[in-house]
Amino acid sequence: MATQQEERKLVFPGDLIAEGDYFAGENTFKRENRIYATRIGLASKDGRRIFVIALRGTYEPKVGDTVIGKVIDIGFTNWTLDILSPYIAILNASDVFRRGFDPHRDSLSDVFGIGDIVLAEVAQFDRTRDPLLTVRGPGLGKLTKGRLERITPAKIPRLIGKKGSMITLLKNETGCQITIGKNGYVHILGKSREAEELVSLAIRKIEAEAHIPGLTNRMTEFLRARMKGSEDKER
Repeated sequence: MATQQEERKLVFPGDLIAEGDYFAGENTFKRENRIYATRIGLASKDGRRIFVIALRGTYEPKVGDTVIGKVIDIGFTNWTLDILSPYIAILNASDVFRRGFDPHRDSLSDVFGIGDIVLAEVAQFDRTRDPLLTVRGPGLGKLTKGRLERITPAKIPRLIGKKGSMITLLKNETGCQITIGKNGYVHILGKSREAEELVSLAIRKIEAEAHIPGLTNRMTEFLRARMKGSEDKER
């Protein structure tokens, strides 16, 4: 591979990333046998696919995505959720009530109220109408405990890491359950408020330093130093 940029190196629109027998992935285009960036981000590759992880950008819904949304309105037959996208999301009451839904008998606000946080999946979306959500799946539904953090959607891949390395590191070092929404919301549930706050700090650090090489090693040192400091205080 005759790459012009190192893996995860910062690139700008128009930068030559690679040349050779490769495919142009997200945020790139190919001209002859050369691949160029179309967004500011981190150059990366997956086999023969070259792509750029954008450093900024809003969330574009995709069918099958797991998202975390906030209920912002309750209608007669559905809820409206903010999923950090140019599009608002709709969750139909018929998706939630397993038996036949009766708007005269069933109260939507008893299930999800304004401000509630909901883990859902994008069931339908085609840009001609707002995305339709579903909570019919394992673990989906209202999130009642824990802490909610927000990260730029374009940096979700960096938070996850290669083969899940970064998110595994966060979970193992802090003991927290971490649920990532593709739209940029991250739900953190730990045994203590301190552990949840540490994950929040780590997420903000990852977001700020996503373009700097050696992030995984720095995060390992950061988390272990913080955890050791907490243990020393307890003694």
